[in-house]
Order: sequence, then C-alpha cells, then structure tokens
Amino acid sequence: MTTREDFIRAMRTVAHSVTVVTTDGVDGRWGSTVSAFTSVSADPPSILVCLNAQSRIAATVAANGRYAVNVLREGERVLAERFAGKGVERDADRFEGVALVEGAALPALAAAHTVFTCTVTETIPCGSHLIVIGAVDEATSGACRPLTYLDGAYVAVIPHHSDDEG
Repeated sequence: MTTREDFIRAMRTVAHSVTVVTTDGVDGRWGSTVSAFTSVSADPPSILVCLNAQSRIAATVAANGRYAVNVLREGERVLAERFAGKGVERDADRFEGVALVEGAALPALAAAHTVFTCTVTETIPCGSHLIVIGAVDEATSGACRPLTYLDGAYVAVIPHHSDDEG
C-alpha cells in the first residue's frame, strides 16, 4: 500500500477546478473552498463533493440537505483563499462583501462561471472525509475559463482543440 506522503505527492500532479461549496438552511449559511468535486451521472444529473468530515461545511451541508458548487472563474484566487479561511477569522462571515447572484435558491457566487445547485441524496463516510452525492436541481454555466489548481499553485488553462497541430 502506498504511503500518505506518496499519495499526496501524486495527487498534487492532478489539476482541478477550484470550487466553493455553499449552503443555507436550518443550520445556517456557510461556504468553503473544496478541491474534490466531480460528476456522478447525467441520468439523473448528479455530482459529488468530498468534505472533511470534521469541518463546519460538512456538518452544515448535512443538516441543511442542500448545497451549491460554485466553480470559480480564472483570476478569482482571492475569493478561493477567503472561502478556504485564509485572511479571515475562523467564524467570520465569509460572504461579507462577496457579490451573490440575486434570486438564487442557495448562495451562488457572482464570481463563479458555473454553479450546480443540489439536494443531498446520499452521504458516505470514507476515511477522514464525507462523500456527499447530490441530485442537481439547477445548473448554470458561462463561457469563461475556470480557476485551476495544480501542484500547490493556481495555473492558467490553455485550450487545445483537436484540429490544433502539436
């Protein structure tokens, strides 16, 4: 079996979109930057996020039964770090001063180019994390590039189309 350090080193070589998971409901409003997010199925539309089981976002999403995945636009590093807790006090309102989409069912960040609004259908404990599967109630998307993270740094996505040479 691989070591924790080897696993982390290997995972750092996998680029991923930077997302902020948000929720609001009976247990309150909260948001947190999350790196583990993926689609599960198109029929029916569903996605999953992996949340640290001991985190406030995991407890709040589980209690509220709904969440939104906000895929940040390229250039939104400061927002990603704010929702990761950098530069804000532990229990500070991370939404303070952050532009939200008017009329959204859950907190949708205006700086997101894609937002998935979900109802929790299943939670699965796995190691230190909670896998949260959600039925996608609404999906909105834009045409801009996502904020991307690779090997401890934010990186730019450079599209290569199938008709490009090289």
